[in-house]
Amino acid sequence: MEKYSQFRDRATGISPFLPVCTPLSAVSTVTHGLLFLFRLPFFLTYAASYFVLFHYLPLPVVARKIALWGLMAIPGIWWVDLQLDGVKRGTLSEQPRERVPHPGSVIAANFTSPIDAIYLAAIFDPVFTVSYPGTRKLQRVGLFGAVAMALGPVRIAPPTNANLVDIKDLLREFPDRVIAVFPECGTTNGKAILPLGPAIVECPPQVHIFPVSIRYTPSDVTTPVPGQWFKFVWNLLSRPTTCIRVRIAEGQMNTAAATTNGGSATGASVSDLKQRRGADTDVSSQEQRVLDRIAEALARLSRVKRVGLTMQDKAAFIAALNGKK
Repeated sequence: MEKYSQFRDRATGISPFLPVCTPLSAVSTVTHGLLFLFRLPFFLTYAASYFVLFHYLPLPVVARKIALWGLMAIPGIWWVDLQLDGVKRGTLSEQPRERVPHPGSVIAANFTSPIDAIYLAAIFDPVFTVSYPGTRKLQRVGLFGAVAMALGPVRIAPPTNANLVDIKDLLREFPDRVIAVFPECGTTNGKAILPLGPAIVECPPQVHIFPVSIRYTPSDVTTPVPGQWFKFVWNLLSRPTTCIRVRIAEGQMNTAAATTNGGSATGASVSDLKQRRGADTDVSSQEQRVLDRIAEALARLSRVKRVGLTMQDKAAFIAALNGKK
């Protein structure tokens, strides 16, 4: 992959778009193949039954969550290491409601795999959205749409027929749900945090924004390259088990919205505010500080670094990988 060195971050040398491959010996390949063939019919039947029928039945939310845990159990996702940042192990149940994502709050999660959406749905039952780097608006999608998005084509702008909404409108429409945002606007291999899109700075000042880091061991279930469904399913089903490490930071507040909505320009120049109102993608210095704070929390929780590569760089990488450039 040396020929793709131009897609490494110049400051850190990290390449967040290269797929992760775990080498296997000849014996391991055989055993993994047998495990894959044994699990595949159960997994496909269960997944099809859930997304085609079960998900749309008028059942309690807890029933759908149990069904999703069953879906993750088939490929061997038995254990999730969940921890609140700065909270001692064993005291999770003692934490106040405001310390974890709750109805009326927003999850800002890193995005590496289709499993991200399945896990978040099994825990929080959120309203899923798609972020784009070129707009402050979001596209609402269902669970299957969020899963498919992890292996969908790279998009640096929303489709022409996309129904875009403000995050404020989603919070008003679903006051009893959590809103899930993937602010990097696309998937990576989990080795870095990309610059965040501007959608989350539209959150009202009183809304908690929870940075959530999701990492996998082994990490070859990440899907930085679109369209590789068979490779993902092979890596998922051929492993005896896949472990998930989840870290949730303390809720962040959109201080930029608190400043501007309150009629004060403290900490932001008049030109910044004009710039913000003049273009959908521009952010003021106050808003950029909010984005930086969330990105730093995600990088710290994931034990990785932030990089300057964007979705435009990923689109160029995929074009080069496919031999178009």
